[in-house]
Amino acid sequence: MNRIDKLFQNRQGDILSVFFTAGYPNLDSTGEIIMNLAKAGADMIEIGMPFSDPLADGPVIQGSSRKALQNGMSIKLLFKQLDGIRDRITIPMLLMGYINPVLKFGMENFCRKCSETGIDGIIIPDLPPDIFMDQFSGLFEKHNLYNIQLVTPQSDFERIRMIDSVSKGFLYLVSSFSVTGRKEGFTEYQMSYFKRIRDMNLKNPGLIGFGISDKRTFKEACSMAQGAIIGSAFVRMLNEDGSGFETIRAFVDRFR
Repeated sequence: MNRIDKLFQNRQGDILSVFFTAGYPNLDSTGEIIMNLAKAGADMIEIGMPFSDPLADGPVIQGSSRKALQNGMSIKLLFKQLDGIRDRITIPMLLMGYINPVLKFGMENFCRKCSETGIDGIIIPDLPPDIFMDQFSGLFEKHNLYNIQLVTPQSDFERIRMIDSVSKGFLYLVSSFSVTGRKEGFTEYQMSYFKRIRDMNLKNPGLIGFGISDKRTFKEACSMAQGAIIGSAFVRMLNEDGSGFETIRAFVDRFR
């Protein structure tokens, strides 16, 4: 069974998934951050693959992506850094990034390396679900990888049902049609959108991402979905306070 399924079976709510960019703040930070997040109590880890043109990301994550690339991070190096980590942690790990670097690396090679290093799922925002199903779903199935799909407030009922039908693991519920980054709480429109998704009784659970920056927004998201994804707030903390265990534990404790 995929570890993402195990997580949602064992924990019914308040799931905390944390995103960071591989190779940031330092080239060799990746493994340390993963281990410290797991020990600190994160439920799932999303590892960003840096890209030169991350259109869906706000300034904080864009900056971390630029710095990681300057540090020398690449998909090839990331897989080297991930080698052996699965032997030491049990929580799900996902890779998140854009389709161009993955295609350049080679989709078949990419899926194989994900399987070898214990990656459970992939989030590629610019890979349309129909193209995924037509061209890549067999490869993902072969390597027990879940392709996590995004749903936005602009997605109509028919599209949401379609995305849900071809998805496994969970749905990434984008809180707003904007880039990632800090927001001052959720609007009535956003809360209505979350409720609409919840009331559809979809087969996949959902995690809310974009704009989760403190305990209040985390709890609001958890009241409408199975959990939430923290990205920019964590990346900002890494830049300001570093990646040591006590620092990361204090960050995770803020949301519990």
